[in-house]
Amino acid sequence: MAGAVDTTKGLPSHPERATLEGKNKFLGFWFFLGGETIMFATFFGTYLGLRNGVGSGPASDELFTLPLVFIMTMILLTSSMTSVMAMFAMKKNQFKKMMTWMIITVLLGLVFLGLEIYEFQHYVHDYEFGFTTSAFSSAFYTLVGLHGAHVLFGLCWITLLIIRNWGKGITLTNAPKFYVASLYWHFIDVVWVFIFTVVYLMGAGGY
Repeated sequence: MAGAVDTTKGLPSHPERATLEGKNKFLGFWFFLGGETIMFATFFGTYLGLRNGVGSGPASDELFTLPLVFIMTMILLTSSMTSVMAMFAMKKNQFKKMMTWMIITVLLGLVFLGLEIYEFQHYVHDYEFGFTTSAFSSAFYTLVGLHGAHVLFGLCWITLLIIRNWGKGITLTNAPKFYVASLYWHFIDVVWVFIFTVVYLMGAGGY
């Protein structure tokens, strides 16, 4: 039961939903994710419609290098796992472990973002594949760049939570905030799995 109290730890077993405020945050966040899902679905549809409009620029099978993208995918999926470990620690009232896992999540997210920036620079300098090169390039940079912007937002969000709650311990006030941020991070990872499949795997295969 969401309100059951763990007497050995002094917190409810589900501190993220133990208060009305926490439940409202949780519910409101799912509505927010619904809007985000529709937005990304629109951009995916646009990309699929424009991916063959290469003009004089390179096509996807000439451009994408799967080893780098695979490494990026593994890094982001690992960061999702570390955020899960942070939530397990939160529910056990292990504040230091939670913060450690959240910091690792942020570091992995930064590595992913750095590799994505490197990837974009590689395309621009080595293939002259810029945003205005073709309809395909515009759709690609818009979709993948939108995801990158969400990664950056998630990193700023989690980092601010870490800074603001440093040394405070887990409370019924900050537990929902950490939990919702973790859910957001999982959403970003799920979107990337679709990008990896639809953009990179299909593109490298010439589909």
